[in-house]
Amino acid sequence: MLMCRELARIASDYIDDELGTAQKLAVKMHLIMCEDCRSFIGNLRTSTDLIKAHSSGRADPELVRRIDEQVAQTLNAKRRTGDFT
Repeated sequence: MLMCRELARIASDYIDDELGTAQKLAVKMHLIMCEDCRSFIGNLRTSTDLIKAHSSGRADPELVRRIDEQVAQTLNAKRRTGDFT
């Protein structure tokens, strides 16, 4: 079973359709059961669409670093509280 932390690591590849069949299936199965990750993927898609619509298609490396840091902090907080569904 794919864990939330693992999904967060491959989420960009998932929305860019760069995963193999087995990984795509694992993500889809996880998303069926995990409301937080469905929300995360939805927000990531929206952010990606906004970046593509308003830029050259390349995100500022500092922005990407800050986003990655925030995702890691959120996942760590959920892990500490046991708030994974």
